[in-house]
Amino acid sequence: MTTFVRTLLLGVAATTLATAAMAQSDDGYFKGKTVTIAVGGTAGGGIDIGARMVARYIGNHLPGRPNVTPALMPGAGGVRLLEHLRQVAPKDGTYIGAFATGPIIEPLISTRPVAYKTSDFTAIGALEKDVSFCATWHASPIKTIQDAMKREATVAGTGAASSTDIFPLALNATLGTKFKLITGYVGTQETIIAIERGETDGRCGWGWSSLKSAKPDWVRDKKLNMLVQLSLTKHPEAMDVPLAIDLIPDEAGKQMMKVLVAPQDITRPYLAPPGMPADRVREVRAAFMATMKDEGYRAEFIKLMGDEPTPTSGEDMQKLLNEIYATPPAVIARLKEVLKGSN
Repeated sequence: MTTFVRTLLLGVAATTLATAAMAQSDDGYFKGKTVTIAVGGTAGGGIDIGARMVARYIGNHLPGRPNVTPALMPGAGGVRLLEHLRQVAPKDGTYIGAFATGPIIEPLISTRPVAYKTSDFTAIGALEKDVSFCATWHASPIKTIQDAMKREATVAGTGAASSTDIFPLALNATLGTKFKLITGYVGTQETIIAIERGETDGRCGWGWSSLKSAKPDWVRDKKLNMLVQLSLTKHPEAMDVPLAIDLIPDEAGKQMMKVLVAPQDITRPYLAPPGMPADRVREVRAAFMATMKDEGYRAEFIKLMGDEPTPTSGEDMQKLLNEIYATPPAVIARLKEVLKGSN
């Protein structure tokens, strides 16, 4: 066989494979189906805004190019949606949940009986790596974290699994702050209204990206006092705001805080039900990361957030979930004691 003929045959084979791959993309499993991205929060919050962006692009990257529809399922800081994924939602990639970070560790630290681990779910990916803050309204007398150690500061919470409820109690235990949690707000927008009305001084466990997408004017006009950062590293736009973990005096307290802030690396996580077929997992994860690189999505994200996307793949997210759920029992036992007030 001549070199020319061999090259020609290889070219034909490559073209055939490419055509087959394209046909699979156009006529794959999801053709004619509707994919639902359920939002574990309320309309207009950061989780909802992100899910609607993803819904506009991910269908172009799923085999068969299905319709993708966002749907709201608020309640208990995302636990209602987790239960729906576990017990009701189809396990074929047509139903995905978009969450805040709170539900990631809720089964691990809850003092109530929980029948699942978040690591059992199918990790699809996370929109970004983020930093959370404790912040108060500019008119509040609580201007710094030291102020919160000296006098009571009320903060709005959205439910037992939410970081808004977990972080104030953890800070009270490790730093000696005097945060008073007022929980039961349905979602982000309701906490914003509460802060504006003066019902609470502020809120803890507020992701920077969520804040910027929900209330960019508050960031621009410096309407908030940023008290402390809840992460392992500082946000580049808030280098003057201290890290909570740096202020905690004892090693046991630092370990406890690490468990709570590690999920910031998978901010706005996307989970599908446990037990998805391997082929569907690969396809949905690949479509998620292709969406993160989609020029249209990236332009919209940057316009809304002011920053480049910093996503985490489904594979890396699954690995992190497994690591979180391997935390030593003694650390978890202390966390549960501290957080009893949020359950």
